This record gives sequence, structure tokens and C-alpha cells, in this order.
Amino acid sequence: MAKRSKKWRVVALCVLLGMGALGYWAWHRINGPATKFTEENRVLYIATGADFQRVVDSLKKLEAITDEESFRFLCERKKYTQRIRPGRYRIARGMSMNALVNMLRAGEQEPVRVTFSNIDHLPELAGRLGRSLEPDSIAFLQAFLDPSLQEKAGLSSETVISLFIPNTYEFWWTTTPAGFIERMRLEHEDFWDQERRQKARAHGLSPAEVATLASIVQAETMKAVDAPQIAGVYLNRLRIGMPLQADPTLKFALGLDTLNRILDRDKDVVSPYNTYKNRGLPPGPINMPEPRFIDAVLDAPESDYLYFCARADLSGHSDFARTYEQHLVNARRYQRALNERKIYR
Repeated sequence: MAKRSKKWRVVALCVLLGMGALGYWAWHRINGPATKFTEENRVLYIATGADFQRVVDSLKKLEAITDEESFRFLCERKKYTQRIRPGRYRIARGMSMNALVNMLRAGEQEPVRVTFSNIDHLPELAGRLGRSLEPDSIAFLQAFLDPSLQEKAGLSSETVISLFIPNTYEFWWTTTPAGFIERMRLEHEDFWDQERRQKARAHGLSPAEVATLASIVQAETMKAVDAPQIAGVYLNRLRIGMPLQADPTLKFALGLDTLNRILDRDKDVVSPYNTYKNRGLPPGPINMPEPRFIDAVLDAPESDYLYFCARADLSGHSDFARTYEQHLVNARRYQRALNERKIYR
């Protein structure tokens, strides 16, 4: 009897050890490293409307799961298979299957940093967003041109570009065009705080009008030191009813590149953006002005300058003049410099 009892104890111990080993193996399959890739991390994109099989296929392609059967079992146990959350997910090297499923089930996606500046028109912005977020560029552009969304933001088709303040923002990859516009509306409200609105009123301008003038200043110079003075020239012209005579608006009307020279015949073009023929501001911005140029308009110093011209050294800086006679001297000097360098239309 003693031998038989000892034998059963040995058998029981072996069974327990086997079960323990099996349990550890199962635990390790779920909680041990599940990825095969060697990079520090890889990014998984789950599109809106994707089903579970598509998620599995994407994970296999990324080498983020080594045991598909165990992954499917765990997802079913955690009720993930019918609750797919779209998004952009970062999977770390060595991440466990359990941690992966928990992340996907909770929808813990990683935000996307989107930077936009030096934007000339809305199709360009739509293209940049379409390369960074899930919706394509056409969907974004259609939203930008939607009259109802423009009306909600208190803007028109000509001024809607002023809604977008160039900066770096974080968005979920799944952000819809309508969601993007709403976020930009809130950012616009934050930017146009009481202090900036008060400065705009002091110039007799609305935020959209400030953006319009800022877009012209931005097109005139990328030299931050000259921008407030150039803005001051245009504000002086507005105040006395003098046409802005801004070459960038004429180039906008003609579809010319910023480097093209303006000829006298160009000034006869029929367009509301021809600020040689029409007094006051054009209907809207000619590009998406950056904050520093908006502030250049708001903080423009008082002066009696009515003219400015690019310097003949082609440094990008400007020479300012109080009289038309002095302006002609500066302009002829600059034109000679262009001719000497064979810079023609």
C-alpha cells in the first residue's frame, strides 16, 4: 500500500508539474513578448469601418503577432472582435499580446502632429491634411468650401482661409473634416483673444480684415523686422483712402508666381484683387498668414511712410519713403538691380 501511495503521489506531482508548465506556457504566450520586428516600434493604422479580419491581416503584415490562434482566442475572450476602434496605434517592440489587445480594445490611439505654414491656398492645406490624417484631400477641400460650415464660422468663401492659424497641432488620425474645422474654429477663437481684437478695432479692422492685410504683408516680405513697418504703410494708405497698390494682390489676380515682375499693363486687369484700381482691402486673404504677420499688422508702428520698395541689394529688406519722388528713386535703383541680374518677366 505504501508503494502504491507513493506511486500515485509521484503521478500527481508530475501532473501538477505538467499543468504548471502548460499554464506558464499559456501565460507566456499571452503576457510575454509577442512581436517579431526588430525596430523600436511600428505603427498600425485601423481604418474606419475595418473588420476584425482586416486588423489581424494588418498586424501579421507588421509582424506584431506571432501566434494568430492565441490572438484570436484572446480577442474573443476580451470581446474585441466586434468592437473594432479605428485609429493610429504605436506598437512597441516586445509588446505582449495581452497589452496589445488591451490597447486596441480601449482605443488608445496615438495623436498625429500636423504642422502647416507657408500655405497659399485651401487645396494646398487639404493636400497636407490628406497626407497626415485618414480622410483624403478631396473630403477636406469639400468641407472647406461648404457654405454651411463657412457660415457657422462667420466667414465667406473669400475669407474662410483666415480661420486657419498656422501652427503645429495634434489630432487623432481619424479626425473628420468637420471635426478639423471645429477644432480650428476653437483655435481661432483662442488666438483672437480680447487683446488682439482690441488692437484690430483700433485700426478699424475685423479679424478677417487683419488677416487679409497680413497676407499681403507676408507676400511682400519674409523679413520679420520689416513686416510691421510695411503693415504701417498699408494702414496709412487705408486711412487716407489711397489705393493699396500691392503687387502681391495683382499677382494673385493674375495667377503669377511671387518672383514674377509686375508690368504696367498688368495693372489694368479687372479683378477685385487689383488694388491699383480698387480702393480698400481685397475681398479676402491671398494666402494663409502666419501669426507673426498678423501681429505685425496689429502692432504696426505709427509713421508717415506711404511707400516702400525692395532694396537693390536683393537682401529681402525694404527701403521706405514719405514722398512719391523718393519712392521713385528707390524703385529705379531696384529695377536696375533686377535688369543687371537678368531677372525679367
